[in-house]
Amino acid sequence: MFKNLIRKWQRKKLLDKKYDFLFDEAPYGEFISLDCETTGLNPKKDEILSIGAVLIKENKVLMRKTFNIFLKPSKNINPESIKVHLLREIDLQNAIEPDDAIYKLLEFIGSRPIVGYYIEFDMSIISKYTKQLIGIKLPNEAIEVSGMYYDIRKSTENYGFIDLKFDTIMKFLDIPVLGKHDALNDAIMTSMIFLKLKEIQKQNNSQKNKL
Repeated sequence: MFKNLIRKWQRKKLLDKKYDFLFDEAPYGEFISLDCETTGLNPKKDEILSIGAVLIKENKVLMRKTFNIFLKPSKNINPESIKVHLLREIDLQNAIEPDDAIYKLLEFIGSRPIVGYYIEFDMSIISKYTKQLIGIKLPNEAIEVSGMYYDIRKSTENYGFIDLKFDTIMKFLDIPVLGKHDALNDAIMTSMIFLKLKEIQKQNNSQKNKL
């Protein structure tokens, strides 16, 4: 109920009605797995350098439906941050203007739920741009894979410590690590995590129903 009220309020605040499709009912069984590489971890002052995303449909990762884009930073990249996102000035030579990148992203994701690893940060920093461009935060539902993983593990770990690191989750689910660390590869790996966790949830629910 409360979420519906927020969405109605956001829809009224939308500056460009061309993007009213963000509030449409999401296509059944479709999700977008998304990851951003940024200049830092403060969504209020840092910038997005690249966005990677992939479409999940009918429990499949559609590799032909990927989104991979680089954004021009407003200033020189801090050398310390390069150690994290691994993007150098030369890697961003063909980057596009942030506004154009965000508009393209909105067209790609549509009204689908967005899946991610610590997706709250990605949604927050993207929303910084969308608020300037269309007047609202990104309205899509967010699905956190580390939360899904925690819920599954806590039922068997007797509430002991549960390691939520990305690599730990990947290893537990026996998902191969893609070679290069970048936004698109991270989005693809996150999509595989999501599908495996969904399948485990389904199996667990099935077992509960039999009891």
